Amino acid sequence: MRRTKIVMLLTALIAVISGPDLRAQNTREIIQKSLDMVQGQSSSATLRMQIVRPNWTRDLTLKSWSLGTDYGLILITDPSRDKGTAFLKRGNELWNWQPRIERSIKMPPSMMLQSWMGSDFTNDDLVRQSSIVDDYSHRLLREEMFDGRACYVIELVPNAGAAVVWGKIITWITKTSYMTLKNEFYDEDEILVNTMIGTRISRMDDREIPTVLEVIPADEEGNRTIITYLALDFDIAIDETFFSVQNMKAVE
Repeated sequence: MRRTKIVMLLTALIAVISGPDLRAQNTREIIQKSLDMVQGQSSSATLRMQIVRPNWTRDLTLKSWSLGTDYGLILITDPSRDKGTAFLKRGNELWNWQPRIERSIKMPPSMMLQSWMGSDFTNDDLVRQSSIVDDYSHRLLREEMFDGRACYVIELVPNAGAAVVWGKIITWITKTSYMTLKNEFYDEDEILVNTMIGTRISRMDDREIPTVLEVIPADEEGNRTIITYLALDFDIAIDETFFSVQNMKAVE
């Protein structure tokens, strides 16, 4: 009996000592799987973006291509006044092609927090999506139901020295399929800035994902941006040469 108690005590001590590291590792894997779910090794997509303001709305149609987490290209195909405008991501750098003036620019750091095409996304959002794995530490807060699905609720806090915008992110990821259903983005004072909610879960290519993403600013009543996936293909044949400044100007 005494030996049994000692074994139980040692087991408990090991759990206390190793638990945080194991939990951190597990939550990192959950975050990585949720990212893989919507990215794949590569992808191409057609999307509609609706920017909603109290007194007006604006609709854009986009095409996008990605390769891993380092390469991305977005082309605006509608409306006609913006057609051909393109954005190229290579690593942490972002370029913009403006066909009306036939000029490409590399976005300086001072422009990264500006609104992207007048939406509730920033230029930085296009570049930093993969950093949620490496630039943040992850902690499981709880497990709960969201929109009828069992979810992990995970807190992401920036690592020391990480060049990130958000002071904290809280994410809801489904336990069975690793879909991200909700993100809350906080500033460095832990004040809520934006909430992103994923809905209308449908099959795209070989997986089910939220096909509608809605971004709602916390302090701008009546503002929101809605992205709807119209088509999405994963693991397409594409290589790094596609993601060049020259191709950004010519892609259709």
